[in-house]
Order: sequence, then C-alpha cells, then structure tokens
Amino acid sequence: MEKTVTEAIAYRRSTRVYKNESINTDKVKQCLFNASLAPTSSNLQLWEFYHITDKTILKKLAEACFNQSAAKTAQQLVVIVTRKDLWRKRAKANVEFLNKVYDKPDLSERDLKRKKMATKYYKKLIPTIYSDFLGILGYIKFIVFQIVGLFKPIYRQTRLSDMRIVAHKSAGLAAQNFMTSMAGIGYDTCPMEGSDTLRVKQILKLPRGAEINMVISCGIRDDKGIYGPRFRVPFEDVYFEV
Repeated sequence: MEKTVTEAIAYRRSTRVYKNESINTDKVKQCLFNASLAPTSSNLQLWEFYHITDKTILKKLAEACFNQSAAKTAQQLVVIVTRKDLWRKRAKANVEFLNKVYDKPDLSERDLKRKKMATKYYKKLIPTIYSDFLGILGYIKFIVFQIVGLFKPIYRQTRLSDMRIVAHKSAGLAAQNFMTSMAGIGYDTCPMEGSDTLRVKQILKLPRGAEINMVISCGIRDDKGIYGPRFRVPFEDVYFEV
C-alpha cells in the first residue's frame, strides 16, 4: 500500500547500506516519470535522468562515487543531469506545444493574448537571458539589468553562473520528486554529493554541456543503513511568518 505524501516524506531517509534484494525496474522508472513532472524554471526542463541497472556500469559508477557503501550496495543508480546547453531545443519545444494547444478556430481575445505573450517569452526573452559568449554577454547583461533595477524590479540572474544555478535548482526539485515517489512505494534512496563528476560523465558518455546534479542510489534499506535518528534544527529557528 502506497504511503501518503506526508508519510513518504517522513519515511524517506538517506540510506547508506542496502539489502541484497532486487527492486522493480519499472517501478523506479515510474518514479522517474514523476520526477519529470516537477516544477522547472520557464518550463524548459533542462534535465535528463539516467537510470542505471547494468551491473558493469553500476560497479564503475560505485568506484566513481569513491566506493561509498550507499553506492556499492545499491541495486540501481539514478544520475540526475542538467542540460543548460539544450535551452534552444527546449524553448522551441514549448513554442511548438503552444502552437498545437492554440491551433483552434475562433480563438477568444484572451487566448490570442496568452498565445502571443507566451510565444514572445520563448522567442525573445529566453534567448535574451540564456544567450552568452564565454560569459562576456552575461556580465554585460548583469550590469545593464542592475542599472535598470535601480528604478524598477527586474530579473537579475543573467550571468553564466546564474543560469547554471537555475538549471541545478530545477534538477534538485525533480530529484526530490523522485526520492519522495520512491519512499511512497517503500523503496529507499541516498542522494550522493561525493563523486568524481568528470568520471561519471565519462562513464555515461555525456556531452560537454551536461553537468552532474547528483547521483542517487536506490534499493531497500538494511537495518544498519540508517545512521541513527533524524536530526533537524528546531523548526522555530527556520520558520518565519511575515
């Protein structure tokens, strides 16, 4: 029986040791589909999900993750990858989707306005934000936008480093969707920061523009795989009602 969202969040723990017990590949794939439904900046979906089930690749990736127990004992691995370099392709896909959605006779004035605004967003604003050359254009835009920002609210994340952060934030949201979905069906995960990301890219034969967001181990927790009770600082220290 699947858990509620609250139950799944409470159940999820970073698992460092897994049982030598196989997990259903199709169920993990469904959890990755759930990951793809996560919110994402400008709906660009600048992510890819690599679901590793091949034993040879699992062993190589475990080594690239420093042979930590969470990787060595995992039944499967998932690598969350950001693809900021695909922004043109993803923007085009959004425009094509809009054209399909609004391909109707006698559109209302409201729908015509929505289509025009959204199309303009992907054809003009997104290229303005994402276009860059060796980071130079990003800094020029950053300075210009800071000056404009003296007089009115404006988007300020225009540098190459800023856009990388945006892509990784979206990928992190997808990763959380995945891990919560896994917890909901009684499967365990561990998001691992510790890895040689260059070697991970080489093992998966990823292109230069791809970046590793995180490697997530998957399996069924062993009793010794949870390192003690959960610790969180008091909620009152991090919650502020304004």
